[in-house]
Amino acid sequence: MTGLARIGLLVVVMLSLVALFSPVLAPHSLTEQRLSARLQGPSAEHPFGRDEFGRDVLSRMMYGARVSMRVGLTVVSISAATGTLIGASAAYAGGWIDALVSSFLFNTFLAFPGILLAIALVAFRGPSLANLILALCVIGWVGYARLMRGQVLKVKEYDYVMAARALGAPGARILLGHILPNAIQPLVIQSTLGMAGAVLAEAGLSFLGLGVQEPIPSWGKMLDAGRAHLTTAPHMVVFPALAIMATVLAFNFLGDGLNKWLDPTRKRR
Repeated sequence: MTGLARIGLLVVVMLSLVALFSPVLAPHSLTEQRLSARLQGPSAEHPFGRDEFGRDVLSRMMYGARVSMRVGLTVVSISAATGTLIGASAAYAGGWIDALVSSFLFNTFLAFPGILLAIALVAFRGPSLANLILALCVIGWVGYARLMRGQVLKVKEYDYVMAARALGAPGARILLGHILPNAIQPLVIQSTLGMAGAVLAEAGLSFLGLGVQEPIPSWGKMLDAGRAHLTTAPHMVVFPALAIMATVLAFNFLGDGLNKWLDPTRKRR
């Protein structure tokens, strides 16, 4: 892995640990308010300052990391599994099934701007974490399906797949045992980049008030609360924005490093 990929991996590991152990690591209560110290800047006791209700920003950001990582992992897992199933099955079946899926189903979902479709779904069903995850899964599976369709179309023409088919191996066994293990590499890289996209989308929807609701914090919701105090308490915006930026960059660096590490042609070069 390159140096940037190692940095990305380190940041991802640290974020995962913070998200997992945030109830233990958070230095202050999540909901404890102190209005006499509202908008207080960074200090030794509160390194990231306090918000408009006097709550500790650092503690709320740690719990916000839990929300971001949960959304990212859930959305990527469901979207990748659904996309792999649909894309691989359509490519292996071929014929009118593949034409229906690739020409009609894919294009139907891609015809709508993804973030606008997610906003519409969450607004229709009501703002909540579950509805946010559902909306991101509805718009997220298409990219994985297109990727796996292309990979399966390529791999199913390899000699060992043709030999297995000639020997009378069942279609499910050929797809699961011979094709998918050799077509899964790009999916790993796409999933890493998908984590960055899911974290960014969650922050955007929470910024619009369509994500998690109080008292659960979210980086996007913290940005929304801080924009009213941008000139008087910039720390309320700076630290959540840096957290989002660092997370997205870390997953992108990690995805680029995995791409180079898993690609044998790049290894030789």
